[in-house]
Amino acid sequence: MSATPDAGVPCRIVVCRDCCCGSPKVTGVDHAAQTERLREAAPVRVSECLDVCDQANVIVVQPSAEGRAAGGRPVWLGLVNDPAATEDVVSWVREGGPGVAPVPDILGLYVFTPLARRRSDGS
Repeated sequence: MSATPDAGVPCRIVVCRDCCCGSPKVTGVDHAAQTERLREAAPVRVSECLDVCDQANVIVVQPSAEGRAAGGRPVWLGLVNDPAATEDVVSWVREGGPGVAPVPDILGLYVFTPLARRRSDGS
């Protein structure tokens, strides 16, 4: 069995940091520290607005190559506004993330589907 070229690609994390997420509108969060903590677990991409401001702070965990091969898909997490939730994300990513490790029950409370993904008619 040969490995695919991206077999070693780890989970990746996208953090929204724009108009609401990562801004003073979400109080009591050290946004820079949260981003750095996530970077300790996986590569992090900082995104402009992901258009789900009602869920600020938004984090999307993208599966690793192994996770994608196992059927894993990106998992959207909203309202990740305290250090304990950030630690839960870090732990899950270190366990393998989407497709490799099940979403921990506690993180299940943060999972949501963006509205655009809920529509089947493309509108």
